[in-house]
Amino acid sequence: MNKKVVIIGSLDTKEAEFRYVESILTSSGVSTLLINTGIYETTCEADITNEEVAAAGGVTLEELRKKQDRGLAVATMAKGAAVQVQKLVGQNEVAAIFGMGGTAGTTVAATAMKEAPIGVPKLIVSTVASGNTRPYVGEKDIMMMYSVVDIAGINSLSAQILKNGANALAGMVQGADIKVDVEKKPMIAATMFGVTTPCVTKARERLEEEGYDVLVFHATGTGGDAMEALIQDGYIEAVADITTTEFADQLVGGVFSAGDQRLESAAAKKIPQVISVGALDMVNFGPRDSVPEQFKDRIFYQHNPTTTLMRTTVEENSQLGEIIARKINQAPKTSVVVFPKGGVSLLDRDGQPFEGVLEREALYASLKENLHPDVQFIEVEEDINEPTVANVIVDHLLHLMKKEVQA
Repeated sequence: MNKKVVIIGSLDTKEAEFRYVESILTSSGVSTLLINTGIYETTCEADITNEEVAAAGGVTLEELRKKQDRGLAVATMAKGAAVQVQKLVGQNEVAAIFGMGGTAGTTVAATAMKEAPIGVPKLIVSTVASGNTRPYVGEKDIMMMYSVVDIAGINSLSAQILKNGANALAGMVQGADIKVDVEKKPMIAATMFGVTTPCVTKARERLEEEGYDVLVFHATGTGGDAMEALIQDGYIEAVADITTTEFADQLVGGVFSAGDQRLESAAAKKIPQVISVGALDMVNFGPRDSVPEQFKDRIFYQHNPTTTLMRTTVEENSQLGEIIARKINQAPKTSVVVFPKGGVSLLDRDGQPFEGVLEREALYASLKENLHPDVQFIEVEEDINEPTVANVIVDHLLHLMKKEVQA
């Protein structure tokens, strides 16, 4: 079956722009399939009509027109487009997906794109691509290209930008047949922050020597989300969850929260996991002037001009221990906790800005008190970035994996 680039767009307002992109793709020898997500009439025929999209979203097109509720229309067409893309993916018809627009068009396209597997090219030319893209991208490999000007007509500037986007997508589709020799190995997930890099690097190198591919996720909220999603999708065989800092942001209100589902997927899939407490000494904010006023008397470290770190308190560490223990207790027999008593990051050790003996003691005591008796709790005297800690993590992860194979 000939796979196609699926173009998702509101043809009642942006017919010329979508037809322009379609013409560039077809001129490149790429087949296309057009999904109309506009709710009003258009002279342009689509492969999947707006009536079909609205019906898949659970509301008739007539009802959407009658209510004239833009929020309802966007939500319905986003849901309907996602249903249509899911169906096309199931039929193996999707080579890539293209969308464009402002917040509404980007929302509809991104929602639908999330139904396609990682690896299928996904590109949105968007007016909001230079801002916070997390609500659109989530944990998927969605590419966003800033449109510079609004998607409102074809002019000398917008034509070039849209042409670049279309050609980029065509190149990805045509390059899919290029064979690259990469040995397929079992995959292990690991979480890392700049302040836990030495530990994760050492662990990764050892695991690679043992024949594994190690996928390292930057613990910035989206990184944790992406890891959890890949575990759920069955890509990951074990987890070295060294850097659980996202829980601190979730608890205190930092910018790198991964949400309530963090540390649940490995338990649900019953795969081995070794968990540590990397970077739980910090909560992340943007530039210094973005830190909420309520925290003005706390201890801070300016990591760079756009990242301000705030030291977690004794009370917060006690709460973090309880929260993390509760998560780990969902799978006590496939989980090991490694606690580095000498420090949880490069900033939390002797003489460093976040050195915190009392904070670590609170975290340690809370974990010990709340962990299920079947969870193995390993104490290491050194700080997290000493090679000893990485070796202990790897040793226990390999042991857990061996037990799983034997079972």
